[in-house]
Amino acid sequence: MLTLFHAPHSRSTRILWLIEELGLPHDLRYVSIRYRDGSGDGPDPANPHADRKVPALCHDDALVTESAAVALYLADLAPQAGLAPAIGDADRGPYLTWLSWVEGEFGPALFQRLAAAPGAPEPAAFGAALRRIDDALARGPFLLGSRFSAADVMLGGTLGWARQVLPDAGAIAAYAERLAARPAFARAMARDAAPQVAA
Repeated sequence: MLTLFHAPHSRSTRILWLIEELGLPHDLRYVSIRYRDGSGDGPDPANPHADRKVPALCHDDALVTESAAVALYLADLAPQAGLAPAIGDADRGPYLTWLSWVEGEFGPALFQRLAAAPGAPEPAAFGAALRRIDDALARGPFLLGSRFSAADVMLGGTLGWARQVLPDAGAIAAYAERLAARPAFARAMARDAAPQVAA
């Protein structure tokens, strides 16, 4: 059985979206975390992540943490969904590259941009990251061209919370809108926040 330990409006939101895309039966457990702005009630002792962060995925006796690892694990667990090119497929290398790039390159570049003082020049790494995404989207509607993959979920989830520093128009804005129009995205957003319990 899959159990996702999830905190609303966090990195685990895109994993919830991915699970919806994959159609995997799962249990969703809401945990509290400390957010970057200092809000939140974390760390939560119910969270099995060693650092009490999210996402944390339990699959039977296996615990998988870190967003890219969880995405890779889940997409490979459901090959019938077609969101992870198989080993030997020509798209496997680009797919793995994008999964790693979103976390290892785009995330840090994005945080540099968010931390920049108002009116400061755009950090070079952020501009380079946007150009890389633009270049990929020039070849197709998704990162792998015409093929939607878990890498799009990972990048799309990041773009979703960074809209204030992204272009208002152009390929990236159109890409984010395409992703947000997916039914699985809507289902995940409806489940993102913990249901309110009547007092």
